Amino acid sequence: MRSKLVVGNWKMNGSRAANATLLNGILEGLGQPRAAVAVCVPAPYLFQCEALLQGSPIAWGAQDVSCHPVGAYTGEVCMSMLQDFGSRYVIVGHSERRAYHGESDALVAKKAKAALEAGLTPIVCVGETLEQREAGQTMAVVGAQLDAVLEAVGAEAVGKIVLAYEPVWAIGTGRTATPAMAQEVHAALRQKLRACNAAAAETTLLLYGGSMKPDNAADLMAQPDIDGGLIGGAALKAADFLGIVHAA
Repeated sequence: MRSKLVVGNWKMNGSRAANATLLNGILEGLGQPRAAVAVCVPAPYLFQCEALLQGSPIAWGAQDVSCHPVGAYTGEVCMSMLQDFGSRYVIVGHSERRAYHGESDALVAKKAKAALEAGLTPIVCVGETLEQREAGQTMAVVGAQLDAVLEAVGAEAVGKIVLAYEPVWAIGTGRTATPAMAQEVHAALRQKLRACNAAAAETTLLLYGGSMKPDNAADLMAQPDIDGGLIGGAALKAADFLGIVHAA
């Protein structure tokens, strides 16, 4: 049976004081979680996470990274910088990066490959817009996004990535995919992984990233191919984040 993983994506939120309150609140209520737990934070706060979370059950990581190892790329952050602060995870291909920064499937694939080569675990995001879902293109869209990554990283890396399905139409809109709707896509993604590496596909963690909250987390994670959550808004409140962790 696969383990569960709950990852908080803080997006562009936080301050030193607010982060300390949030992380201390999570640590106080965490106990000995049966699920793996992580937070992906804005890059300036990686140092703070390392200081507060070192030795705890909570891992940390970044929300994006450059595919280049070093060089003249103003404003970018490279893999070795994330490693300097003990990062374990990095999110690549989040829908907001794709939509607002024009990141292509090919670029996301390069970032995933570079993360693996650096020893980081990429949380690879795939997902469709409302227009794509209503046009019946969900499987084609998420399949193409995943295919680009698999082609770049190779079959041997299937078990080393984390995959997050985030229906763009269900993020911050008040609309939520039902557990059955989410499971349908997760099952299709798992099947695509099996076609690439059957053994590794059974251990690859598939997270749901469509506005998971404490009141729907248990039902979503009871589905056979949903192995946890990539949590946005609920990750900014200790009680809500803990509710999801405990549901896992």
